[in-house]
Amino acid sequence: MRVTRTFAFLDLCGFTAYTDARGDEAAVTVLSTLRALVRDRAAERGVRVTKWLGDGVMLSGTEADAVLRCCVEVRDRVAAISPLPLRGGIAAGPVIMFEGDDYVGAAVNVAARLCQEARPNQLLAAAAVADASEDVLVARTLPDVRVDGLHAPVAVRELLVEVA
Repeated sequence: MRVTRTFAFLDLCGFTAYTDARGDEAAVTVLSTLRALVRDRAAERGVRVTKWLGDGVMLSGTEADAVLRCCVEVRDRVAAISPLPLRGGIAAGPVIMFEGDDYVGAAVNVAARLCQEARPNQLLAAAAVADASEDVLVARTLPDVRVDGLHAPVAVRELLVEVA
């Protein structure tokens, strides 16, 4: 079944090194904090936790504004309370819902690749998603990003803050 969704990938930066230096118990504490925070913000915004990815998460939603705001809130809260920074990538578009609980399509791939490109504490969103949410978020235009597997570069915005 083909659906249109907004996807986000959020990832803790430096988790492997942190685990090596601090141990498994400290790593579990960081992950527990992240997961509780994501669950809370996602539920508040009506965003679905699609799947947990070790030290990261894939989110999806039908409302782009909700996904974007959720990501900004999680990033800012993680920055305030976690020893590790968060990074993320966000994109939207039509995809195939696969076996009822997974998604396949360019929007998923772009969101994942933008997450990989992001620096610590940085949220990168495809321009089409960010530009449609100018009334709720402040974003900065960045140079286009080349994404593995795509012929054309992706126009990108860095999500800065929510509009009060």
